[in-house]
Amino acid sequence: MERFGRLDILVHNAGALGKLTPAGHIVPKDLDECMAVNFTSAWRLIRTCAPVLAASDAGRAIFVTSRVAREPKAYWGAYAASKAAMETMIRCWADEVENTPLRINIFDPGRTATRMRATAFPGEDPRTLPTPADRAAALAALCLPSETRHGQIIRPT
Repeated sequence: MERFGRLDILVHNAGALGKLTPAGHIVPKDLDECMAVNFTSAWRLIRTCAPVLAASDAGRAIFVTSRVAREPKAYWGAYAASKAAMETMIRCWADEVENTPLRINIFDPGRTATRMRATAFPGEDPRTLPTPADRAAALAALCLPSETRHGQIIRPT
């Protein structure tokens, strides 16, 4: 804020998978890590960055998620719950600033060849999946001043 007077773009792409295990077997350390990285860090960014984003003529905030937040699956409890909490917080924030120039969206890249995906699906051939670079253009487009979508979960086509 002191140097530039505003923040135009915020992208939260942090993610912690934790351990894929039955809900009753989730250990506190793994749940705490998922919540800290996937949810609490997003909330802290909102607290810190909301004023400087609001100072922009076209502030954009994008938070990366996963479909499992909306379609829970067995053994994904810690990760799914933390991403669902993050999505809820972001959608509340988006609703709060609806009548401002700030545009806030959630980006779900879908199946992507990442290290996290390889950990979750070790037998999957990553060459059959889009790469992070393949998904980058869709995420970057959400950061443009011309982007009008707001409060949505967006998946690349």
